[in-house]
Amino acid sequence: MAFKPLHDRVLVRRVESEEKTKGGLIIPDSAKEKPSEGEIVACGEGARKDSGELIEMAVKAGDRVLFGKWSGTEITIDGEELLIMKESDILGKMA
Repeated sequence: MAFKPLHDRVLVRRVESEEKTKGGLIIPDSAKEKPSEGEIVACGEGARKDSGELIEMAVKAGDRVLFGKWSGTEITIDGEELLIMKESDILGKMA
């Protein structure tokens, strides 16, 4: 894939949630919500201050992150559905 996000944007691949509940019930596709957890695929260089100084990104490719339910814009690259969002839409990194 030859896609590089610009500025403070990141490209995220959603991580699918479990097919079963803890009690063992199978969740049908129609009842599933889109996951709000993903893996960073690519990052931009970062935002810039008014002075032109680069603000370094807090995330990097390979990080697992949580993001808001309505965050980002869905795009398709090489047949794969991904999200592109600003770094500020990310709620946190998974340890």
